[in-house]
Formats: sequence, structure tokens, C-alpha cells
Amino acid sequence: MPPLDVRRGITSRDGPHSPAEPYFGARSLHSIPSVRLVLLIMLAALVVPAALLAAPREPSPEPPSVVVPVPTPSPLPPVATPAPAPAPLPPVTELPRSRSVGQPWAGRLVNGRRLPPSGEGFLTWDPILKRVGNRPWRRWGTERLLATVRSVVADYARRHPGARPVLVGDLSRRRGGNFGPRFGGIGHASHQNGLDVDIYYPRDDGRLRAPVRPRQVDLAAAQELVDAFVAQGAVNVFVGPSLGLRGPRRIVSPLVHHDNHLHVRLAPGP
Repeated sequence: MPPLDVRRGITSRDGPHSPAEPYFGARSLHSIPSVRLVLLIMLAALVVPAALLAAPREPSPEPPSVVVPVPTPSPLPPVATPAPAPAPLPPVTELPRSRSVGQPWAGRLVNGRRLPPSGEGFLTWDPILKRVGNRPWRRWGTERLLATVRSVVADYARRHPGARPVLVGDLSRRRGGNFGPRFGGIGHASHQNGLDVDIYYPRDDGRLRAPVRPRQVDLAAAQELVDAFVAQGAVNVFVGPSLGLRGPRRIVSPLVHHDNHLHVRLAPGP
């Protein structure tokens, strides 16, 4: 058995060593704490990363979402709807020509035309109701009579822009015939075939009423109307005996009950 080194407590295989040369085994025993320290450091190096990996992490912020603008689609053009074809116009029906039949005092009117209640340069006058606006059934005549009346009063209005409208009285009934007292007032002995019309003299005071007395008549205006109807082809113009109106004797003649109006008659024909 090798000798025991009492100082070191370690048996040397090669026998005792001198104190100046310590045994390796003794150095190893002194270095044990250092080894432990190294092991602890190594263990820590393994545990800490594992702990860090196991620890909960804050979620990383999501990258901002990119909003891609979606283009707004352009509105579709309106669908062209074909317009319906216009309804065909009704055929123009020409009115039959008006005709005067018989005599002014014994006749009738066929396919007469009605004078409107007013027009350029004139209004109608109801001699029975004594008001502006003659009743429709008293305003019938031939086309030629209506055209003559409207032409004369329109020309008069153009020559006298500030003048009051001329008052137009009775013509004929719709089918002509008797227009006597049973239709109001003293009636008419003629006015039966659509060729007669009464025209009231313009008044001196400018009122839109038929004159009541001869002195109320604008004589210059009355004479101008007489001349105009003669120029338009009247065959008779009856005037008031108190007014002194003149004209061709075969055409212009005084007649009682005509001091407030002149009575115009056209020649026979359509």
C-alpha cells in the first residue's frame, strides 16, 4: 500500500511528494467551485433564452391596410325610347259654302256662318237686352257678309287707333227666315237670308252704347262707315232721316227707325 500523505490526506501512487510539488488531485479539488460556477453559467445560458421564448409577446402591429379606391362606375346613358308616331291628323273637312236663298224680306239662310262676339275693331250689341255682346242666335250670315263687316271695321280701327270699337247689331237667325217682333222689339222686316246687318253709329261721347238721340251720333265717323260699306259693294245702306248722311242715291237712302244705326245689305249671291 503506498504511503499516505498525512498533509494532503491523499495517497500518492508514486510515493510521497515533496511539499513543494503539490499533487494534481489536490488542485482539482480546489477548482470544484469554479466548475460549478461554469456549469451554473451554462445552465443559465440555456434557461434564460428558453424563458424568453416561453414568455408572452406583444403582438406586432399589423401593417396598415391599404385601401384601394374602387372607381365609381359611370352612369349608363339613358336608353333612347323611340317616340310614338304622331297620330295622323284628321282629314280637313271643308265646310259647305253658305247660301242665301230668296229675298231679304222672304228668304232663308243655308250653311250660315256665325259672327264672333268680338273681333278686330268691333264688339256686338244686343238691341233688345241693350248690352254689349249680342246673343249667338242673332249673329248669323253668309261668309261674304261676315268678311265684308270684318274688313270694314278693321280698316276703320287701323285708321283711328284710339277709337272705340264699332258696335255690330243683328244679322240673321241661324237658318234665316222671319225675324219679326216675336224675336224682340219692333223686329226686322228683312234680315231673313243672311245678307243684312245693322251697324251702330259711333257716339260723340265715346260710350260703348247705341245712340239714343241723333245729337249723340259722331256724324263724321258715321259718314266714314257709310262710305266704306258703299266701297265694299253694298247695294243698300239705310240711314237715319235726321242725320243728313249722304251717298249714291241708288244705294244710300234714309229710312225711319235708323237714327241710331245704319242698315247694310249686300247683293244676292253666296
